[in-house]
Amino acid sequence: MEIKEQVFAFSASLHLCVNVFDVPEVWHDMTPVQHTIDTAYVVGPVHCYSAELAGELVLFDTGPPTEEAKQYLRHNLDLPRLKHVIITHCHIDHYGLANWLEQQTNAIVYLPFRDHLKIVRHNERLERMYDLLIQIGFEPAFLERFRINMEDGTVFPPLPENFKIIEEGLPEELGLTVLPCPGHSQSDLVLIGADWAVTGDVMLRGIFQTPLLDIDLLTEQRFRNYAAYCESLTKLATLRDKQILPGHRESIDSVDNCLLFYVRKLLERATRISKLPLSMSAVEIVFKLFKDDFTRPFVSYLKASEVIFLRDFLAEPELLQKVLSDIGLFSQVAENFNRAVSS
Repeated sequence: MEIKEQVFAFSASLHLCVNVFDVPEVWHDMTPVQHTIDTAYVVGPVHCYSAELAGELVLFDTGPPTEEAKQYLRHNLDLPRLKHVIITHCHIDHYGLANWLEQQTNAIVYLPFRDHLKIVRHNERLERMYDLLIQIGFEPAFLERFRINMEDGTVFPPLPENFKIIEEGLPEELGLTVLPCPGHSQSDLVLIGADWAVTGDVMLRGIFQTPLLDIDLLTEQRFRNYAAYCESLTKLATLRDKQILPGHRESIDSVDNCLLFYVRKLLERATRISKLPLSMSAVEIVFKLFKDDFTRPFVSYLKASEVIFLRDFLAEPELLQKVLSDIGLFSQVAENFNRAVSS
């Protein structure tokens, strides 16, 4: 265990060993403790966070559904005291142990509303997604491999049987503000405390979070990640005075730097895409740019998702330009932006 993780674990043990009635009121507003758990995914280790809020132990995200993650939580959290498990978004590395925690503790699990929709309309969502994949150029043989991938438990581990919806049932006494910031997924939520914000995958240092191709079950059309991300940028800019607690990688020392990294990467990749004929399908672009052999269906799906996102930007670049101007960041990427839209 690295020194940093030892400090977090020691800090967590202090929180958990002190009776909450002996804790000064100010402790309830302290920054959550970061817990880092290894994953087998390309993005690397994932962070979840524990905090004492209103005298109750709260866990933000859970880590992946692995024995290592279970052992970590057993050793670093007082599970009998756990009261609330709050999920930023239902991707496997962030909610993978929600079902297990429901069985092992008396904690209430809270999921985003959009993920609730995916659960109750799971089969419909998948069928509509399969239609989308065909529309963007994937072959039926790929679809069969993708279907197996989506239904073998490696993408969707068991969900809790009973849960509450964050936007509707989060206890007021926890003092949390919920900020929907879709883009990476349509369900992304930021949970804001007194002077900190747990951001899941919404803001990550040095990572371009792939905006996932999905169905918006409220409109029954393709979820428009690009338009959603543009709206989310305005919200994320309001976090400039908060300590950002991200889902992966290092801590974030500047909201603006994090947003600018993402936007510059978007513009850089869009410039490359813009040189290709509009007649090329997303799948053809994935093959041309990445020499993808489509033997790893979920990875191919991620790449195609990004192509769709970038093409949406190229179709309406003015959306991003306006938002960046409104939050005072456009001048810092103007040259990159003009290069992308004029290619």
